[in-house]
Amino acid sequence: MDYSKCKVSNEIKLKLFKAMLVPRLIEEKMLVLLRQGKISKWFSGIGQEAISVGVTAALHADEYILPMHRNLGVFTSRNIPLHRLFSQWQGKPNGFTKGRDRSFHFGTQEYKIVGMISHLGPQLGVADGIALAHKIRKENKLTAVFTGEGATSEGDFHEALNVAAVWDLPVLFCVENNGYGLSTPTQEQFKCRNIADKGIGYGMESHIIDGNNILEVYAKVHALCEDIRRNPRPVLCEFKTFRMRGHEEASGTTYVPKDLMEAWAEKDPLDNYLHYLLSEGVLNDEEQQRIKQSITAEIEANLQLAYNEKAIIPNESEELNDVYEEIDLKEVKPKIHTKNIRFVDAISDGLRTAMEQYGNLVIMGQDIAEYGGVFKITDGFLEAFGRDRVRNTPICESAIVSAAMGLSINGMKAIMEMQFADFASSGFNPIVNYLAKTHYRWGEKADVVIRMPCGGGVAAGPFHSQTNEAWFTKTPGLKVVYPAFPADAKGLLATAIEDPNPVLFFEHKGLYRSVYQEVPTNYYTIPFGQATLLREGGQITIVSFGAGVHWALEVLDNHVYIKADVLDLRTLQPLDIQSIYASVKKTSKLIILQEDSLFGGIASDISALVMENCFEYLDAPVQRVASLETPIPFNADLEQQYLPKARFEKALLQLLDY
Repeated sequence: MDYSKCKVSNEIKLKLFKAMLVPRLIEEKMLVLLRQGKISKWFSGIGQEAISVGVTAALHADEYILPMHRNLGVFTSRNIPLHRLFSQWQGKPNGFTKGRDRSFHFGTQEYKIVGMISHLGPQLGVADGIALAHKIRKENKLTAVFTGEGATSEGDFHEALNVAAVWDLPVLFCVENNGYGLSTPTQEQFKCRNIADKGIGYGMESHIIDGNNILEVYAKVHALCEDIRRNPRPVLCEFKTFRMRGHEEASGTTYVPKDLMEAWAEKDPLDNYLHYLLSEGVLNDEEQQRIKQSITAEIEANLQLAYNEKAIIPNESEELNDVYEEIDLKEVKPKIHTKNIRFVDAISDGLRTAMEQYGNLVIMGQDIAEYGGVFKITDGFLEAFGRDRVRNTPICESAIVSAAMGLSINGMKAIMEMQFADFASSGFNPIVNYLAKTHYRWGEKADVVIRMPCGGGVAAGPFHSQTNEAWFTKTPGLKVVYPAFPADAKGLLATAIEDPNPVLFFEHKGLYRSVYQEVPTNYYTIPFGQATLLREGGQITIVSFGAGVHWALEVLDNHVYIKADVLDLRTLQPLDIQSIYASVKKTSKLIILQEDSLFGGIASDISALVMENCFEYLDAPVQRVASLETPIPFNADLEQQYLPKARFEKALLQLLDY
């Protein structure tokens, strides 16, 4: 291994040695504890320490780094107290996740580390968002993100690199090519000779670095970082290395040819570097032993601190309360001045006032800038707020959801427009596995609103008409808003943007230009979890949201003798179930109308809750009405048959006669 080409001071050489020795000695100890059953699992980075240590050493301490589960050297090089790492691995209270996640699946703002999720790819897009915040604020900082060669086959890899290239984001994409994705060798994962070759397709600078040569890693990455800070751009670095142990310890390495394992053992980054330092006189045997003994003693002392910690005592209230970041909503009341506008105008007005209210708010989406969005909601925003804050995106929903999360991590607020709610399926993973779980896992907010134009009745067919709120109401950690009227839409949107938790904001396309209302002209908020009672009557309770509210009101207008409570839910998560209970106890009959197909929808949960908690008050079975159990057809007559409006009228009359 050639160290002579790298011009690095002896002080830094010694510092890098110590930094590599710490994770190596910790790992050796962890493998012993694993065999003793004192930790549950271990992903070994033995043989890859030079990459983690070299990259981290090249970054400034206030620059974010997004590591993987084999990057222990990132955590130790950022000087996280070892007893907290040991507590994390043992599921103790002083860890970073309160026992809710394991190993390196955590982040910490204090040390500017953002941990991985097992789906790997989304963290690349998160790095884009963190870097975008730096670029918008002109801070001359970069973000480094790690992934393995296996994850480069994921769509998120392509999307994140493409976005970073198009937006010239200061991201250092670090790919550790260690030969195998679990047991699958690289020749069965991709066809190109080097992962660095993929940079060509993105118009991105790329480099191949010997990942076992600590001086080469540090010197090259340090030079790149200095240049990226001056000239913001993404750079792809492929680090050639090898995984000397199994994907995780239980999997072993029997699938690796013996001669290959022996060849890479000779390239051990720590052994070779130690030999070099000894031969150059930078280090001697006595000092080496002193350093090793000091680190070993520190490990043992910190392990004892972790051992001495009391075990976590399960607390149901604490678990439930930590799913969401607490919001101290300062309710702003609407003023008397109003204007009669459409639903679509209320959304646009709400966005505009929020952009004026929050200088750190960024809107992202396909065609939202010059074009103003396919529904023209952001028309004129580019001129008003500038290209930094109103950003056209490539067609890559997953990366943009992840980038929105990155903006939030780095102190910004983010709104993403799904061009159609149907397309959320392409960004489903980061929504339900990253945004939804981050606060529960390690206490980090997800200050993200995803706007979801949805719904049928406009002959748009199976891929532009779905109302898919049930995909998200099932997932703890998400909030789901679904207004039916313009004034509610504006006020609830303001609350969604103020809320530090991820909000799915559904906007029914059929209401955009068909529903008018007097809407307050000022900035105001409406608290989540409060349904509105639109009409009062003692015969029956009607519960709905979105377009269903208007269908129900129309049916009642055609049957003026029916005296019904009509509840517009407005938000589905949190759900105002208490208002439903109160109405059912008064009327003794309940019908729930939703536009989505029946099975697994919000109506099912409401029905179950009412049956469990109000059964003795019911004079009839709870009735659910929804669309047909088919995809949404395009033909107008077929679509009308699909939608539940006509069936609702029939079901309502039958329930009244029960």
